[in-house]
Amino acid sequence: VQLVESGGGLVQAGGSLRLSCAASGRAFSNYVSGWFRQAPGKEREFVAAISWGSGSNTSYADSVKGRFTISRDNAKNTGYLEMNSLKPEDTAVYYCAARNHFRPSSDRHDYNYWGQGTQVTVSS
Repeated sequence: VQLVESGGGLVQAGGSLRLSCAASGRAFSNYVSGWFRQAPGKEREFVAAISWGSGSNTSYADSVKGRFTISRDNAKNTGYLEMNSLKPEDTAVYYCAARNHFRPSSDRHDYNYWGQGTQVTVSS
């Protein structure tokens, strides 16, 4: 499956952005969808994940819980990450990932497919 992210940009602290992850090649509903981010000089870290199918199970990093919402629209083969109350420390390249398994995971090594990333910059 191929993944393409979009929706990144520059936003002021307290603002919002919605990232999209367009999937092609195989049925997106058969994959766990996850979001990770990587800031300069830091390792890639988990942000959020949603189970395959209806997406009934979600998980979030503590740092984004209550501010970010992950969702999916299988009819559109697209995943989303709604980001609210953004902080400067949220600045990073955000990556969409897919895992051929039913259970979400916070371990980046569990994901088989990755997008190219989209830059999110939050100014103070």
